[in-house]
Amino acid sequence: MIEEQVTLSVHTTKVDVADHSSLVDTGFEYVRCNLCGADNVRLRVSSTLKSGEPNDWQVYACTCGGYGTHGPIMQCQQCGLVYATPRRREQDVLELYETVEDALYIEEREGRILTFNTHLRKLESFTGAPNHRALLDVGAYLGVFVDVATRHGWDAWGVEPSKWAVTQARAQGLQMHLGTLEQTKLPANSFSVVTMWDVIEHLPNPLRTLHEAARVLEPQGWLVVHTMDIESVFARLMGKRWPWLMEMHLYYFSRRTLTAMLEKAGFEVAWVGTQGRYLRAGYLASRVTALIPTIGRPLEHLITALKLRKVPVRVNLGDLFTVYARKR
Repeated sequence: MIEEQVTLSVHTTKVDVADHSSLVDTGFEYVRCNLCGADNVRLRVSSTLKSGEPNDWQVYACTCGGYGTHGPIMQCQQCGLVYATPRRREQDVLELYETVEDALYIEEREGRILTFNTHLRKLESFTGAPNHRALLDVGAYLGVFVDVATRHGWDAWGVEPSKWAVTQARAQGLQMHLGTLEQTKLPANSFSVVTMWDVIEHLPNPLRTLHEAARVLEPQGWLVVHTMDIESVFARLMGKRWPWLMEMHLYYFSRRTLTAMLEKAGFEVAWVGTQGRYLRAGYLASRVTALIPTIGRPLEHLITALKLRKVPVRVNLGDLFTVYARKR
């Protein structure tokens, strides 16, 4: 990891790292730390973006293979939060998510159903039986978790900015709100559970969204957040080659920084731990190809030849973690 010390101000467009100034010229902006508000950061990972790259929604698709392509990743010297800055303006990010389409995500539905069934069992060990209580999945995409929760007896809803994804989900009869959590202006105290599966790292202002999650949750309601752990052993071993370093990820939490942000938003953390996920062998091989083509392509051919593409594989490298927190 690079340890160069850098001081930024959100009021300027210059920085003493040469490869950042061109990003500001192409519509990127500096942001303060979303946890403590400071603007004193050090460079954690250098930018790999090239000047003038287009605003292509494909790099914001869930199944995007843009591993290793990202802007400058900084770490706040006050609280330790790791985040991308400079980066695309919030409105530009939202517009990209509104237009994103992702057919490959549909192909991996079976693996995601297995994963979400496992996650839901863990969730219900905290919340108890559903009994048609209201659950909201933030960043629900095609509504796979909404579908799983509905089938288990929850009054499950999703909120999602992608117009394509919401159309797909509604066609399956799922209850979906189009937009961000803040845009939908849902009634206060109206949900027993709010979930964010692989979402918080994409949010331009995660603290604001957590405050909104607290508002829509009933007293003592549960929030579940699942994200990457930048301080995990695997992330540290991989360094700048850690695959989750991608342009669409704006924040890189550790257990400590996410706990601090949840507490600041009005939650009390009850449990933190790793949870694996299921991927079909063919899809897993395609992700390896996106990361390391020389290994992934032969692996894909082998899996196809052995007719193993649809076989579910449980993956847990310890760099993804889940937090269960209760509204105070």
